Amino acid sequence: MIAKEGFVDVTGGRVWFRRFGDSSQMPVLILHGGPGSASDYMQPLAERLGKHRPAIVYDQLGCGRADHPDDDSLWTVDRSVEELDQVREALDLDECYLLGHSWGGWLSIDYMAREPQGIEKLVLASTSASIPQFMAEARKLIDAMPEPARSTIIELGAREEFDNPDYLAAVDVFYHRHLNRMDPWPTPIRTEKTADTRPYQVMNGPTEFDVIGRLATWDRTADLHKITVPTLITVGRYDEITPACAETIHQGVRNSRVVLFENSAHLAHLEEGERYAQVVEEFLSAPA
Repeated sequence: MIAKEGFVDVTGGRVWFRRFGDSSQMPVLILHGGPGSASDYMQPLAERLGKHRPAIVYDQLGCGRADHPDDDSLWTVDRSVEELDQVREALDLDECYLLGHSWGGWLSIDYMAREPQGIEKLVLASTSASIPQFMAEARKLIDAMPEPARSTIIELGAREEFDNPDYLAAVDVFYHRHLNRMDPWPTPIRTEKTADTRPYQVMNGPTEFDVIGRLATWDRTADLHKITVPTLITVGRYDEITPACAETIHQGVRNSRVVLFENSAHLAHLEEGERYAQVVEEFLSAPA
């Protein structure tokens, strides 16, 4: 597997990228989750896709190997969209496919709703078009959790005791049910448990389901019709961003279909890695 890496100048600093594969086929640009995570956990998928086409991941500003500026004004959707354009321009991705996972999916939806040129196909992985819908669905998952985890999350969360050891232990139960069901969790994969990072705190909040930051009211449901390219929506049966969220995207994007991964939570590209890559590659390589 040929991998090339380097840095790209963007607003606020530099981001790091890695390119897998050297095929002449249409490349796919992969957006990781968080916000505040890094691309490590998406690289196994990029390696698999790189057997067929160039697959590029990058650590967004404030993440992983990218620069970590001390400026909270940078952590916005608008700047992240600008960064995506800057990465595409620097890496000569005038025409490419786009795959966004979780927060990367929210970013992809916001980006595509602005009707950019050159994105030929779109994969939206374990994501939603609305943070309020996602939070409402996550609350349903919490209500279905075993005791005492359910009550602990509800009661201590209401008191904003997010650092309480009992709360953190209960959140860990949620993560093992709805984030990643593998046991043990794979290494050196970085999951989206990134609450100790500044971009995550500013944009998201203290946990996956306590979205109280700048993303709290983000909702692009009404703009989904602006996405006109062929779109694949993937979701895990036990996903924290539930199949109901995937269905909302499907209803809004005319040229779309949903694939449900029955044995996965939020990280189907790891939990069912070979099948996931096969599904995505078959979608990308099929005639538009």
